[in-house]
Amino acid sequence: MSLFSALGFTAPVLLWALLALPILWWLLRAVPPAPVRRRFPGIALLLGLRERDPESQRTPWWLLLLRVAALAALILALAGPVLNPSRALPGQGPLLVVLDGSWASARDWPRRMERAGQALDAAQRAGRPVAVVTLTDPPVGEIEFRAGEFWRERLPGLAPRPWTPGAALPDWPAALPEAVETLWISDGLARDGRAALLAALEDHGPVQVFEPATPVLALAPATFDGEAVTVTARRSGGPEQALTLLAIGRDPAGAERDLARAPLGFAADALSAEASFTLPPELRNRITRFQIEAARGAGAVSLSDDSLRRRKVALLTVREGNESLALLSPLHYLREALMPTSDLVESASLDDLLLAGPDVLVLADMPSLSQTETDDLTAWVDGGGLLLRFAGPRMAGAGANALLGAPGQADDPLLPVPLRAGGRTVGGAMSWGDPRSLAPFPDTSPFAGLPVPADVGIRAQVLAQPGPDLSERTIAALADGTPLVTRRAIGAGQVVLFHVTANAEWSNLPLSGLFVSMLERLAVSTQGGAPEAADLAGTHWQPEDVMDGFGLLSDAGDRAAVTGEELAPVLAGTAQPGPNLPPGLYAGTALRLAVNATDAQTPLTPAQWPLGTNLETGVERPEVPLAGYLFALAAAVLMADALATLALGGRLLRAALVLLALGAAVPRAQAQDIDPRILEATESVVLGAVSSGDAQVDEVALAGLRGLSNALFLRSSVEPASAMSVDIEQDELSVFPFLYWPVTPDSPLPSPDANARLNRYLRSGGMILFDTRDAEAARLSGGTTSAGRRLQQITAGLDIPPLEPLPVDHVLTRTFYLLGDYPGRYQGGTVWVEAAPPDAQRAEGMPFRNLNDGVTPVVFGSNDWASAWAVDERGMPLLPVGRGSTGERQREMAIRFGVNLVMHVLSGNYKSDQVHVPALLERLGQ
Repeated sequence: MSLFSALGFTAPVLLWALLALPILWWLLRAVPPAPVRRRFPGIALLLGLRERDPESQRTPWWLLLLRVAALAALILALAGPVLNPSRALPGQGPLLVVLDGSWASARDWPRRMERAGQALDAAQRAGRPVAVVTLTDPPVGEIEFRAGEFWRERLPGLAPRPWTPGAALPDWPAALPEAVETLWISDGLARDGRAALLAALEDHGPVQVFEPATPVLALAPATFDGEAVTVTARRSGGPEQALTLLAIGRDPAGAERDLARAPLGFAADALSAEASFTLPPELRNRITRFQIEAARGAGAVSLSDDSLRRRKVALLTVREGNESLALLSPLHYLREALMPTSDLVESASLDDLLLAGPDVLVLADMPSLSQTETDDLTAWVDGGGLLLRFAGPRMAGAGANALLGAPGQADDPLLPVPLRAGGRTVGGAMSWGDPRSLAPFPDTSPFAGLPVPADVGIRAQVLAQPGPDLSERTIAALADGTPLVTRRAIGAGQVVLFHVTANAEWSNLPLSGLFVSMLERLAVSTQGGAPEAADLAGTHWQPEDVMDGFGLLSDAGDRAAVTGEELAPVLAGTAQPGPNLPPGLYAGTALRLAVNATDAQTPLTPAQWPLGTNLETGVERPEVPLAGYLFALAAAVLMADALATLALGGRLLRAALVLLALGAAVPRAQAQDIDPRILEATESVVLGAVSSGDAQVDEVALAGLRGLSNALFLRSSVEPASAMSVDIEQDELSVFPFLYWPVTPDSPLPSPDANARLNRYLRSGGMILFDTRDAEAARLSGGTTSAGRRLQQITAGLDIPPLEPLPVDHVLTRTFYLLGDYPGRYQGGTVWVEAAPPDAQRAEGMPFRNLNDGVTPVVFGSNDWASAWAVDERGMPLLPVGRGSTGERQREMAIRFGVNLVMHVLSGNYKSDQVHVPALLERLGQ
């Protein structure tokens, strides 16, 4: 029964013709009636003669069987047999398509969309109303059932979300019609609320579940133990699997690259695996995310934030005369607080510290700097640095110094507030008999939410000069309102001053845990993990970048900020991201935190469906048409019947001799070794990539033509086959309508024979796009690059027509899309095409000139179009282009330019014939 259940027919009514086979058997076996006997004397002359080719009086049974088998094979083939046919939902009522649409669905989203499209097409043919619901983006109000065509047009706009559906039973199942059939496209994971929703849907009709049997992969946030960065990968199960984990970040030029790679291997049935990276601080701090290579989805991406990075902190040291007084050193407690969580750089030279490129520079009790040092330090802060200063006896005693400034003097640019000269004790320090406690931190302070220990007391401090800006620059104060910590922004950076010493001379603040927490809040140090809920209390976090379901980041735009109380449970793993708090990067006052789609607590248990659920995996039994095999079988049986008939009639040997004679009479063509790839290219449109001699460049070129071929297939009537690599020295070029030639400084020069072949190709209507891929380098250098010079050498032997920059009215600007710009991975490079004839004039009433009907044989450019077109085997972009939505728009314009190129070479300048329309209409009298 399993064999017959796996076999289906597209036209089963034709199977009734099999009932006629017994009648055919009887007709073939029928013997003509016996002849009437009449005596004829002349028959005696024929006695003794023997028939050379005797004929059988009855057809042999085995020959009848062959003929009946051939006819049966033809009938079965015409009935359209299909092995493992897709199971369509029965019935004619409304159809509901439910998609989980979570991050776990992104791993094979095209397959899910294909299955949904099949269901919509079947419903459209049957005239059934359809509704599509995504559980991660549930509908508002009642569900609207529309024609299948309506939803088919909107299906490409659906995308997975980087969160999971809610556990509560939604309201919309109660409003469904009485009889509704459901196709549930599951993400494969078990979760609370799934059983209740399934029961609610089954109350209205049968439910079919589509759940591909591929394992779900997820990454936990990275951890750093001071030596290595470790990333844990988890999965829902499966066989042994070898993967690669990428550490991705930006290079010094700002381009996103793979900074490191590490193997990630799952043993058979193992649910977790680890990958480690041991990197220098400069490289580790550049990492923006970790991603499983060739995996798709937000779960396969783990964002990196400031909690993973160790800040580089520079300490300006002052030589102490007595080493026994180390505990009294202004920097001792700072070293102890920062050493476990930061990379410290110490020097007595400010120039050396600035050359080290620190994130933070600490000055402890440094009352004065030279004008040159002040200017250099001000420029460094303006560029984004954090200058952290501490008071001390030298600062307090510099009352006559310009740092403190007497009334009427200018403020020091490296202090957040002017300091008051004079005071009860030494030069403006204020002393009390009883230490003063700290006031609770205000909500606007970066220290908001930190508990203030009762035993922290301040015995002395330097005083701030009262002024209109003092209150807004104060981020911590004593209980009596006296400023304790002040801050001022300078350009992209800031200056922070603790009005007490960095040691225990004026207070016990450096001895407390509050001091370490305050440094963490100021991003002077990092704690190596997500902050605690208490640390997040009272804070606000602004989304900078948000992640979509495929794991791609985009600018958050004007999304509202979230509170630390909302962020804390997501970072702790007790809550999951959602529409109001999607995965992405969130910026606080001095720290950025990453919210990932998955963490170490995200459940990855495979979904368990009740017994009897109609479950379809979609990958284990592909649909296989059998009609072609049956037609071939029928042809083979008929050939055997013909040979058997010749053998029974004694004419088989004669027919064989005739065929041999004919074969000997026909002159044999000389055997030629023809590349099967070239033969394949003659059967359809194939784009070719000329070999550049660089394997990596050639790989990108092929991937680029793959992406361009996909775009042509989806957007136009052209259906290209797979792109091929072309060797201009060996391959036949005429089968390729379009060649993409990436030029590198080391590209091989064509031989004279290759030049002749290329000239024949260009004269016969082919097109070559020469791409030096150096638009950015040419713009920076302002002259000819090495790739450009190599291009001149390559084309020296080619018959290149006069060239001109691509004019705005050239047919390439409107062959398929209307274009005004032609970017690739880069933009701004000049595109050169065959120059228009000197007598080309603008036609009356037309926006373009009356150009000839030829196709420009060559196009020269430097925008690296192949990198913008390049996609992997799943159709996903292979290389980054620009940033965010702007980069995707640039990629789209590059694809449009490629489509215009191919349509131009295939159809010629047919759109230029529009200039003749007025004359034709006038001639026709219209």
